[in-house]
Amino acid sequence: MPFSLSRKLAAEFMGTAFLLAVVVGSGIMGERLADGNAALALLANTLATGAGLVVLITIFGPVSGCHINPAVTLSLLIDKQIATPLAGLYILVQLAGAMAGVMVAHVMFDLAPVAMSGTARTGIGQWTAEVVASFGLVVTILGCLRFRPQALPFAVGLFISAGYWFTSSTSFANPAVTLGRAFTDTFTGIRPADVPWFIAAQLVGAVLAAVFSRWLFSQKTPAGPGAPS
Repeated sequence: MPFSLSRKLAAEFMGTAFLLAVVVGSGIMGERLADGNAALALLANTLATGAGLVVLITIFGPVSGCHINPAVTLSLLIDKQIATPLAGLYILVQLAGAMAGVMVAHVMFDLAPVAMSGTARTGIGQWTAEVVASFGLVVTILGCLRFRPQALPFAVGLFISAGYWFTSSTSFANPAVTLGRAFTDTFTGIRPADVPWFIAAQLVGAVLAAVFSRWLFSQKTPAGPGAPS
């Protein structure tokens, strides 16, 4: 039996809020304990985020699909796996959840609930990285939904963990996460002026991935008698 709309929206809100609490909170903890070693802080941030994603998708996936990412919701809208009105509501609660998660993380570490970031993240290299990261994430999700749905939580957690290290942007790959991180002047922050470019790159990557996946994962046409397979 499908879950009610209120439960789906609650799952998207809580999932996104917890994701931001994990991302921002582990960044703060990692930076405080790493004693100036940025690589060690990033490693701590990576491990927490990847593990958190596995748990969140496992818990909330059966309720709402656990998109917790407007780019993912957009890609599923393009793939006709979600209706437009529901997609719009998902995106709204994802953005609200992101803000809530940042504020909770700040309170846990005795910081002001909101502090605008001063960390510059800009340039063609980082914008390209966000296209690549978002493309890879969406292809991962759509591929798992098509062939290995039970592997989805682990595949997403592993891809984002890898993305922290193989992309120059550290793989935000999520407009809600990007917006939320503008309101934290900590290890994971991004300067508000840089947010629109990151989000634009993420949406480009998501749309390209949705179009590519519809072609790549479409059902193979059976070969006729004597036809090459």
